[in-house]
Amino acid sequence: MADSSRRSRPVAFAIFLVIAGVLGLLAAYELSIEKVLTLSDPDHVPACNVGVLVGCSVNLESWQGAVFGFPNPFLGLMAWPAVIVVGMALLAGATFARWFWVLFNVGVAGALVFVAWLIAQSIYVLAVLCPWCMLTWAVTIPVFWAVTLYNLREGHIPVPARIRRLAGIWFKWIPLITVVCYVIVVVLAQVQINAIPLVMIDLQNLF
Repeated sequence: MADSSRRSRPVAFAIFLVIAGVLGLLAAYELSIEKVLTLSDPDHVPACNVGVLVGCSVNLESWQGAVFGFPNPFLGLMAWPAVIVVGMALLAGATFARWFWVLFNVGVAGALVFVAWLIAQSIYVLAVLCPWCMLTWAVTIPVFWAVTLYNLREGHIPVPARIRRLAGIWFKWIPLITVVCYVIVVVLAQVQINAIPLVMIDLQNLF
């Protein structure tokens, strides 16, 4: 007879956390390297500078790129490994107390708020789109929805049964919810800085 703990193990959720964590860590690593190279050599041109609209330099050199007194990517170097560890632990069959899940959810919610602010700054203030920053945005958004809906569905966050059932339904629609969030960001960027044609021009110049 199959082990019931194996059947209830959230394998897909855990794998998603690992993959998202690796992608987020990659973005943080690349941005951190570019920041260090820029500090050591003022003439250094980051490899992620693609064109007028797509590039990292503006973000890295702005005050928005070091909100807490050190480069924002350093936060990613600390935070994304935690996401990977949680995913790997779940794959190994670990279980966590309710307080852990609540704190984890607070962490990813804080990350989403910070990312939303950075998106607004990139679009409305800096008028530039950083490739590695966008990868960070792209993984933070679904991580927030996945963790939050999982916690609501599993009862880690105390809510009425009806909300738990709705969370279980919405959990299956996370890909669509994520795409909708992406579309909103694209629309905002297009309306504010005419992003789509400028990005296409930058990509054409790149290749």
